[in-house]
Amino acid sequence: MDKYGLIGYPLGHSFSRGFFNDRFKNEGIDAEYLNFEIPTIHDLPDVVEENPTLRGLNVTIPYKEKVLDYLDELTPNAMAIKAVNVIKIVRSKDGKDYKLIGHNTDVIGFTQSIEGLLKPHHKKALVLGTGGASKAVCHGLEMLGLEHQLVSRTETEVALCYEQLTPQLMEEYSVIVNTTPLGMYPNTNKCPSIPYECLTSQHLLYDLLYNPDVTLFMRKGAAQGATVKNGLEMLLLQAIAGWEIWNK
Repeated sequence: MDKYGLIGYPLGHSFSRGFFNDRFKNEGIDAEYLNFEIPTIHDLPDVVEENPTLRGLNVTIPYKEKVLDYLDELTPNAMAIKAVNVIKIVRSKDGKDYKLIGHNTDVIGFTQSIEGLLKPHHKKALVLGTGGASKAVCHGLEMLGLEHQLVSRTETEVALCYEQLTPQLMEEYSVIVNTTPLGMYPNTNKCPSIPYECLTSQHLLYDLLYNPDVTLFMRKGAAQGATVKNGLEMLLLQAIAGWEIWNK
């Protein structure tokens, strides 16, 4: 039986296991999808070697960037983004040797999911967070023709801090994408500290989180008239793209 799985830590929030196992059952595919909750990325080789029928892995927080050092090859998308969320495992016929190829389907899921919501006035975006997911989002925004500005808890050479988000800047950047884990179950009473009072019906708030369905970030945006969307469709689209990569 072929195996697929997810590496990350923790994995209590994971949607992928149920999604793939339901698909395998419904389509009569002889495979299973497992969660590999590894406390350190150094455990990745053990996961691959101890599961000789493992054909592919998804990668989630906090390993999308850390995993790069363990891969043999990167696709152009993954190389440009410098983050990986899908690994294809190519094994030799005797199973003794293998090659790990890193892909990024987050950018596919994000662009396809947000594109239909964009209006002519959506020209600039704030990207909240600077982790692996934010890199895919920034790359996707560039592909869609939007300028972007990173926002983090502390100011850096490439990121503003939340205290620098003035009313003028909030008006200028009418797309806001949350790539942080703030608001994810079970900590549903948290959200990024942007000035929500500056939001209007011209704003689009996109949250990569999908558990809960409506995050506090989204609720506060909707209360100001903004369009809001969670990351469930992105997750589904990137999962389907990952399955196609594993089974080329």
